[in-house]
Amino acid sequence: MRIGIVLPAVPTYSETFFNTKIKGLEKHGFSVVVFTNSSNKVTSDSFEIKTAPKLKGNKVVVTFTSVYILVLSFLLYFRRTKKLYVLDRKDNIRFLHRLKNIISSYHILGANLDWLHFGFGTMVFNKENVAKAIGTKMAVSFRGFDIGVYPLKNPNCYNKLWKKVHRIHVISDDIKDLVYKNGFREDSDIIKITPAISTSFLNYNKSFLSTKENKFITIARLHWKKGLVYTLEALSIIKNQGIPFHYTIIGEGNEIERLKFAVYQLNLCDNVTFMGKIEHEQIKNELKKASVYLQYSIQEGFCNSVLEAQAAGLLCIVSDAEGLSENIINKETGWVVPKCKPQELATKIEYVVNIPIEKKNIIISSARERVSEYFAINRQHQKFVAFYEN
Repeated sequence: MRIGIVLPAVPTYSETFFNTKIKGLEKHGFSVVVFTNSSNKVTSDSFEIKTAPKLKGNKVVVTFTSVYILVLSFLLYFRRTKKLYVLDRKDNIRFLHRLKNIISSYHILGANLDWLHFGFGTMVFNKENVAKAIGTKMAVSFRGFDIGVYPLKNPNCYNKLWKKVHRIHVISDDIKDLVYKNGFREDSDIIKITPAISTSFLNYNKSFLSTKENKFITIARLHWKKGLVYTLEALSIIKNQGIPFHYTIIGEGNEIERLKFAVYQLNLCDNVTFMGKIEHEQIKNELKKASVYLQYSIQEGFCNSVLEAQAAGLLCIVSDAEGLSENIINKETGWVVPKCKPQELATKIEYVVNIPIEKKNIIISSARERVSEYFAINRQHQKFVAFYEN
């Protein structure tokens, strides 16, 4: 079976969800081709990579390239190109946009596939008819931003998709609910397959040890939806209560200046370290040093970092944003706090750091066992094989 996966760029080593999925499919005898808008200079010895035409830059060059690709598309893939044009016309897409859709889909039109799978919901715009044009089935994956944020600014943006998609993949039940809230009406299957992690994290054999200073950590893109300002406000509260701690933030993003200013305003300069983007092995080392993992997101599809933190033996406190309440079982494998309420987060942090070590170790053990049983990579592989075969 041959699977085409449409992504913004070729997944790098740190994009574990797509890398593990592709490796799992190949392990089970599938052939995979990745269609991207940008190669990011990443190559692969296993799967094929096809990059979309570059249509930015000098207007004369772009115009010449567009005309050349359009002519080539009709010459090489006449039936498929004509079918895409006709299907787009039936959807009342304007003439010039029909031509643009052909040009931007040129790298896909020649592929022979069993499934064309869009890795993010927002990747499907202007390509809703491509799968039918090339004679294959279409699947779409939805994560937090695709269905929880983007439709707020673009209502009904997926209405065209719902009539054409054959199978939908979601990473949590909350994301599934959002699919229905955005107009889906049971026209195809919705399959939940959560993220997964390598169980090598389980080799830490870490139990909670009493330390003078509480070491908190978050691994996240520095983006507003990660709720880091609320996290800092909560930590300011516990600092004023005399609770000693140090908080490490790993990740990069456009909110860095705002967050550093918040640290300054909240008098947390001696308590917070921004490490930026670091290698995965370094992340493992930082997790070993930490005692509590905080993921107080405003919006979150699921979050692999919380899985890894549990597997590494950290106590996890998360918000109730989308998939996080499935990632953590409240009071059994960690704690779930209502989002956007820093006082409640502060209260929960104070509670967690003060509970007996014996209870902390019970939580740690329960969390690691659950991650090992339900979120192992092999389990994810089997589910994706079934996703395409059934």
